[in-house]
Amino acid sequence: MTAQPKSAQPKADKPPRPGFKNLGRAIRFLGHYRNITLAAYVALFLSTGAQLLVPQLVQNILDAVTQGMMAQQLAQAPADVRAATLAQAGFSQAQFEQTLSNPLTPLYWALALILVLAVVRGLFAFAQSYMSEKAGQSVAFDFRNDLFAKIQRLSFSYHDRNRTGQLMIRATDDVEKVRLFIGQGLLLAVQAVVLLVGALILLLLTNLRLTLVVLPILPVAMVMFMIFGAVTQPLFMKVQQKLSMLNTILQENLAGIKVVKAFATEPQEQKRFDVAAVDLMNQQIHVARIFSFLFPVIFLIANLGQAAVLYFGGAQIIAGTLTIGEWQKFSLYLVLVFFPLGQLGFIISQMSQASASANRIFEILDAHNEVTDKPGAVPLPPIEGEVVFENVSFRYFGSTEPVLNGVSFRAAPGQTVAILGATGSGKSSIINLIPRFYDVTGGSIRIDGYDVRDVTIESLRRQIGIVLQETNLFTGTIRDNIAFGRPDATDEEVIAAAKAAAAHDFIVSFPDGYNTAVGERGTTLSGGQKQRLAIARALLLNPRILILDDSTSAVDVQTELLIQHALDELMKGRTSFVIAQRISTVLNADTIIVLEKGKIVAQGRHIDLIEDSPVYAEIYRSQLVEDPTSEPHDKELELVL
Repeated sequence: MTAQPKSAQPKADKPPRPGFKNLGRAIRFLGHYRNITLAAYVALFLSTGAQLLVPQLVQNILDAVTQGMMAQQLAQAPADVRAATLAQAGFSQAQFEQTLSNPLTPLYWALALILVLAVVRGLFAFAQSYMSEKAGQSVAFDFRNDLFAKIQRLSFSYHDRNRTGQLMIRATDDVEKVRLFIGQGLLLAVQAVVLLVGALILLLLTNLRLTLVVLPILPVAMVMFMIFGAVTQPLFMKVQQKLSMLNTILQENLAGIKVVKAFATEPQEQKRFDVAAVDLMNQQIHVARIFSFLFPVIFLIANLGQAAVLYFGGAQIIAGTLTIGEWQKFSLYLVLVFFPLGQLGFIISQMSQASASANRIFEILDAHNEVTDKPGAVPLPPIEGEVVFENVSFRYFGSTEPVLNGVSFRAAPGQTVAILGATGSGKSSIINLIPRFYDVTGGSIRIDGYDVRDVTIESLRRQIGIVLQETNLFTGTIRDNIAFGRPDATDEEVIAAAKAAAAHDFIVSFPDGYNTAVGERGTTLSGGQKQRLAIARALLLNPRILILDDSTSAVDVQTELLIQHALDELMKGRTSFVIAQRISTVLNADTIIVLEKGKIVAQGRHIDLIEDSPVYAEIYRSQLVEDPTSEPHDKELELVL
C-alpha cells in the first residue's frame, strides 16, 4: 500500500460574480437538441420575413388606390393636360388605360398576398413557439436532473454549509427562470434583432434621407438598455437569494411543525416569515421601480422618432418626392424598428432574471466535491471486515480545531466495537469516516488492507450497513423501504430480513401488509417500528461492516428489548461499530473505546476498563449505580462480571 498524503482542507466554493457568462453556458445546453432548436429558428426567420413583406403590400394598396383616383380624374381632363400629367408621373398611356379599365385589380392582388402572408406567418409562428418551448422544457429537464444528481453526489460538508430550502429553490424556481428565457426570451431576442436589422435595411432602401433622421435615436436606446441590464442583473440575484431565505423558513417550519406547535411558537415563526416576505417584496418592488422608469423612456424615444418622421416625411410629400404609399410603408417599417426596442425591455428583464438564476444553478453544478473517487480507484472486493484506524485526525470544513486527533485502533473481522464518550467527543465523526461521508484530514483508514480512499465510493458503501439514531423512511410502501438498498430483492428475501429484525409481525398486522403506504418521513409508524424497518433494510444488504448510531436511545424499554434482539441478530458474524449512550447496551462488546475531546482515553473490554480506566468507571457509576431506573441492567452486569 502506498502512503496517503495528508488531505488538505477543501477550499470554500466562491459565489459566482454577477455577469452573463453562466447564462451563455445555459444557452449552450440547446446543443443537446440541435434539430428542435434549428427548426424553431428557421420558423422564426420565415415568420419574420413574412412580417417584413406586409408594409410593402400596404404601399401597393395605397399606390393602387391613389393611381385609381388619379386615373378617374385624368379621364375627365383634356387630352393635352392628361398627357402632360402622365409624363410627369412616369405613366404610359397603356398603363393609364389598364388602370382605368381595372382599377381594383392591384388592390385584390395585394389583399390576397396579405392574407397568404398572414397564414404563412401564423403557421411558422406556431412552429417557432412550439419548438422553442419544447427545447426550453428539454433544457430545464436536463438542468433538474443534473442538479439532483450533483446534489446527491456532493459530500456531507457541502450540505453542512447549505440549507435545504436554498437548494430546493435552485432546482425549481431558478431552473424555471432559465427555462423561460431559453424557451421564450432568447427567441424574442433573436426575433427582435432580425426584425430590427431587416426593418432598418428596408428603411434605408425606401428613403435614405428620412432614415438618417431617425437613425441617431437607436444608439441612445441601445445604450440605455445595456445600462439597465447591468444594473438589474445583480438586483435579480438578490431577489432569488431572498426567495431562497423565504423558502428555507417555510421548509423548516413544515418539517418541524410538531415542534412549533409543541412550544406554541406560531406567532414567533409567523414574524420570521413576515420579515423574510417583506424583504422579498421590497426587493421585487425595487426592481419593478426601475423597470417602471424604463418603459416610459422607451415610449418617449419612439414618439420622438415618430414625430421626426411626421415632420420631415410631410415635407417630402408636399415637395412631391415621397408618395403617400411610400410614407405609409416607411411608417410601418419604423414601427417594426421601435417594436423590437420595446420588446428589449421585457427581454432584458427576463435575461437579467435568467442570468442571476443561471449563476445560482452553476454554483451548485460547479461546486467542489471534497469526497470523490480518486483517479485509478478500484472496486473494493468482498471483504472479511477488518477495519484499522491509523493515527486518524479530522476536522470539519471551516473549523481550525480537530474533532479527532491521533485516533488509532483495530477491529478484527466479526468483532463488535463500542464507542462511548460525551457529546462532542468525536463518536459520530468516527462512524462518518468509515463509509467516507467525510475524508480524514490526516492518517488513514484501511479495510482489509485497502485504504478507503483507494477504492470506489459505491463499492465501499455497498458493503457497509448503517442504522442511524434518527430513522429516515421514504414515501412508498413498507416493502420499498426495506428493499431501498436492494430494489431487486425478492419478496422472500424482504420477508426474511423483516423477520430477523422482529418487524414481520407488526407489518402483517396492517391491512395491506408489506404494501402498506408509509407517510412522509414515516410519520404513520411508531419510533420502534421505524427503527426495526431500518434494521431490516440493513439486514437485506447483508453487509460485512455494520454501523449502529445509538439505535435504541429514543424508544421505551420494551421496544428497546425487541430492537436489541434484532440488533443482536444483525451483528452476528459482522464487524460492528456501536455508538451508545447507555453503557448497558455494550457490555458484551469485544472492544470498548472511550473518547474524550477527540482522543482515545481508554480502550479494552468492560471487565478490564472498569478497573483500569477512571473515565469509564465514572461513566459506569453515573449510569448504572446512581440511576435507580437501571436495576435490570445492573443484574445483567452482574451476570457479565
